[in-house]
Amino acid sequence: MKIQAMMLAVLMLAGCGTVQTVAFSDKHSTEQLKANKSYCGAVPRIYSGVTYDFCLLHAEKPDDVDAFNYKNATPGLLVDAAVSGVLDTLLLPYTIYKQQADGSIVIN
Repeated sequence: MKIQAMMLAVLMLAGCGTVQTVAFSDKHSTEQLKANKSYCGAVPRIYSGVTYDFCLLHAEKPDDVDAFNYKNATPGLLVDAAVSGVLDTLLLPYTIYKQQADGSIVIN
């Protein structure tokens, strides 16, 4: 049971905005936001997970998804933004260093 719970936690965190921006490469994060047609031009590394989630909320609605299902996805992104806020706070020393060293993640 413990193994299943850990695997579920890992799968849930794989889609987390903080994991998308901190653990994966900048190219991967940029491609994800471009694929979702986000209007964001850059994502700062400090609190990048929360910013990533709000960039997804500020993206165009996909053509192949009806409005009902799209609106149902919004609470999930807001929950992910809250979890990302906690993780971003824990990773603050690292992300401050990365912001100084590499700057923001430029999307356009």
